[in-house]
Amino acid sequence: MKAGWELKTIAEVCDVVNGGTPKTAVPEYWGGPHYWVTPAEMGKRASPYISQTERTITDEGVRDSSARLLPPQSVILSSRAPIGYLVINTEPMATNQGCKGLVPKKGFETKYLYYYLASITQLLNDLGSGATFKELSGGKLKEIQIPVPSLAEQKRIVTLLDEAFAHIATAKANAEQNLQNARALFDSHLQSVFTRGGRDWKSTTLGKEVDLLLGFAFKSEQYTDLADSINLLRGDNIMQGVIRWDDVKKWPSNNVKPYEKYLLVEGDIVLAMDRPWVKAGLKRAMVCADDLPCLLVQRTACLRAGKNMDTRFLLCLISSTAFTEHILGVQTGSGVPHISGQQIKDFGFLCPPISAQLDLAAKLHALSTETQRLESIYQQKLTALDALKKSLLHQAFSGAL
Repeated sequence: MKAGWELKTIAEVCDVVNGGTPKTAVPEYWGGPHYWVTPAEMGKRASPYISQTERTITDEGVRDSSARLLPPQSVILSSRAPIGYLVINTEPMATNQGCKGLVPKKGFETKYLYYYLASITQLLNDLGSGATFKELSGGKLKEIQIPVPSLAEQKRIVTLLDEAFAHIATAKANAEQNLQNARALFDSHLQSVFTRGGRDWKSTTLGKEVDLLLGFAFKSEQYTDLADSINLLRGDNIMQGVIRWDDVKKWPSNNVKPYEKYLLVEGDIVLAMDRPWVKAGLKRAMVCADDLPCLLVQRTACLRAGKNMDTRFLLCLISSTAFTEHILGVQTGSGVPHISGQQIKDFGFLCPPISAQLDLAAKLHALSTETQRLESIYQQKLTALDALKKSLLHQAFSGAL
């Protein structure tokens, strides 16, 4: 710590205020003039500042609950679900019980406190406790130590961090836009392949061109950790274009014979049939030699190319916008969306001759490889910018900035 700085506790530099929630069943407590924020809402914000909230409470709601109004320029910290979201309120505001309000005392800069808490989010999480979910208690929060320079030095540090983080935010926005542009370019080209067609392309369905295999409900009581056991491929193992075995269930190799039809082979295309719905599209991947041997589990589909279908072309097809829109249009289930094998088979498309498939698949693969290279570059930039922010915060509170 820099000479002349003091080390104080959070309790010494600000008042810590707990939040609360008025009874939701009492209409008179809600829709009033007082802003009221929750961790969920805090997590949606890109700016450090908050001036309005999704819900408001009445005078009665404040009076009859443990919610307390924080003065403007307080720091609000989510203390559970999760720990570490931060905002600064620009208007008087209450919070629910998942937040702690930190009201800086005289001579202490609000934004300095905000940045310091942002620099120790890992510590805040480590101090949390609880069986169901971790929560940071007010007592532990008050005991956290903070380096305190003069008010003028606090303001100087805040100014430097504001300027640096503004430049970083611009750089991140540019990198994220470039990342989106790279993906959009590939998606657009992929879509054009399956919409323009050709004179010798035929109208068909997946059911006519592939062998569809649906996974089996393997009994969890027979799962094993033996070295020679076989991986069970579930929807959770399928990412966007790859298969991950970080969290894998296994089946005893001496009990495979009754389930041989569920053994996958290199080149199979696997597709998650529930919980795959994300903005980036469906979860699908091609099985590689390194993934074998593995067995297909319930709620996961395998598409095996027929004699008139190239495997790589098939992967491109089910990665297309047309297939994604078809599946999203026929999915069922409100809680956990899912699809059936018949819905996969029903997908109609224009199919070129096998020679054209091979040519198109090669071109799309080359474009995909270049897209992935660009994505990797932009993702590395984003990672480096995040690391730079952490470094600047560390320097700021160690007196090196």
